[in-house]
Amino acid sequence: MTHEQTLTDEHAPSRHGQSQPEPMTVCQKILHNHRIVSQTDGSQLLHVDRIYMDESAYNCLFQLREKGLTVPRPADKYLMVSHLAPTFDRAAGPTDPEIKRVFALLDEFASEYGIDVLRYDDDRQGIYHVVAPERGITLPGLIVTGTDSHMTSHGGVGALGISVGYDEAVHILNTNALWQDPRSSMAIHIIGNLPAGSAPKDLALYTISQIGAHGGHGHCIEFFGPAVDALGIEGRMTLCNMMLEAGAWAAIVPPDHKTIRYFEGLPNSPKGELWNQAEAYWGTLRPDPDAHYVETVTLDAADVVPMVSWGIKPDQVIPIHEQIPEVQVDGDGDNGITEALRYMNLKSGMPIEGLKIDQVFIGSCTNGRIEDLRVASDILRGRKAVVPGLVTPGSTAVRIQAEKEGIDRVFLDAGLLWGEAGCSLCFGHHDSVVSPGNRCASTTNRSFPGRQGPGSMTHLMSPAMVAAASITGKITDVRKLRVIR
Repeated sequence: MTHEQTLTDEHAPSRHGQSQPEPMTVCQKILHNHRIVSQTDGSQLLHVDRIYMDESAYNCLFQLREKGLTVPRPADKYLMVSHLAPTFDRAAGPTDPEIKRVFALLDEFASEYGIDVLRYDDDRQGIYHVVAPERGITLPGLIVTGTDSHMTSHGGVGALGISVGYDEAVHILNTNALWQDPRSSMAIHIIGNLPAGSAPKDLALYTISQIGAHGGHGHCIEFFGPAVDALGIEGRMTLCNMMLEAGAWAAIVPPDHKTIRYFEGLPNSPKGELWNQAEAYWGTLRPDPDAHYVETVTLDAADVVPMVSWGIKPDQVIPIHEQIPEVQVDGDGDNGITEALRYMNLKSGMPIEGLKIDQVFIGSCTNGRIEDLRVASDILRGRKAVVPGLVTPGSTAVRIQAEKEGIDRVFLDAGLLWGEAGCSLCFGHHDSVVSPGNRCASTTNRSFPGRQGPGSMTHLMSPAMVAAASITGKITDVRKLRVIR
């Protein structure tokens, strides 16, 4: 039985039946199961199970047309509107002529090549790092690719998510295959348990602070340990999502019983005997006892407290009770601290707690899932925000569920805006930006200059921490709010 028969009723030609050459990591097993051919330099041509494209991918489709190329198996290709999806008044549609043109091109190409397009007015719409897992399009053990950088998110459900450029996307669209250089794996074992008040986002930020912005460079980070096992699937996706910010090529949590339960009954999950075969295959996705990791890091979840980014790099993050670090110059410079302090208008030695913020944002592919909104709404219920803010679900399905539970009313009653599903204020374009010179407490994944709008300043934190900041108007330890409530 081949891997492709495990998960679908037809796929690319079989390239399996090869004996496993040596003990393998989880990442190596998935690569091995998808290998079509290898080169002497160790590079491999891999079968790709899915490719996801956002609005910018119409550039790829132009190339297809110009080169006269076809798109075999269009059912495994998806166009999902998220970056340019209107945050408000979606029934009226976009007003910007250029955005209208892009959407028209997506419809045209989708019709021409038979690719499914999830428009901004489709109930399946959303950020594909949220939509694909929640619908069972991404599945454990698959290789899924996308034209957005945070494909690492899909490792939270045991898939290998690979970000690709436009030229690579054209190749995948036409061949269902991708060349990859040799890849190594890095193991991160997280022992202990997350303390009360600490969230998966805090664990992700803490991990980056410990291994550095380049600590996972070129590796697939594989997560293990009781703290990882204890995370829900959505928390695992948050953890893997952020590992791109540590330079990782991919990140993955081996699938377990929680993963299997998550996929039961989803619209695109395997059914019947295919489900039994898939479940059996997923059970093989554990590292072999003697698998080789280029590095093994052990962290203790008990050390994780609410974390806040203070700078413009992903490892410029500190616990809520600490101060902005001092500038220390060595042979490699000051690690960008001076530049960060200047841009963020901060000084060394300042406490991060109590820093005034101007607005808040809850959403994105990092923290726009239903559990994130539930946690934030729990903090805000019965309270009022003292700064403006926006909440956008990661998918329309999340929005519908949140409205069913009355979560939208909690945000609205607190004085925050409730938007439609999409990327929205995460990247500061289209109809949602942070004004120059303003600070935003945000659940997103990047804080580099101008990310949420020209001249804007972003402080990354968990949904609960952002909710707390909205209530106090400053960066606040959410654990103190929980105590006094």
